[in-house]
Amino acid sequence: MRTLIGIDPGLAATGWGVIRFDGSRFFHVAHGVVRTTSDLTLSGRLLAIHSAMRKLLSKYDPAEAGVEELYFARNASSAMQVAHARGVVLLALGQKGVPVECYSPQLVKQAVIGRGRADKDQVQRLVGVLLGLELVPSPDHAADALAVAICHANRSHINVQ
Repeated sequence: MRTLIGIDPGLAATGWGVIRFDGSRFFHVAHGVVRTTSDLTLSGRLLAIHSAMRKLLSKYDPAEAGVEELYFARNASSAMQVAHARGVVLLALGQKGVPVECYSPQLVKQAVIGRGRADKDQVQRLVGVLLGLELVPSPDHAADALAVAICHANRSHINVQ
């Protein structure tokens, strides 16, 4: 059984979700969000995300990681903020030696729901079902991170031991 982490990067909220996968079933381990506030400098926010990721990686010791790719919307400024956060997440994973695959939001939805145009509520509900959770996982950034972990488990060639 392998431990995987999924990450939904963001400057204000970076979602994370840890699952275990035995080749046919998913098991929820933990999920949450790393939050930063706008009263911090950009470098302070990035340091907070990096530090939190390092602690999470040490605590859960994932064998592999899935990270959501950037979705370029109309606001280039917010896309740059997410890119900065994604960079420190990838740095933390690299420092820990965790192999990483990156997935587009559409691919994550397709892996969880079966189609790339599903809405967020559908994805969150099915993530809860797949992980056997009584409640829909929240907040939404954490649910998205769990979906990324499920996508990674489904799409990678994980050797289950």
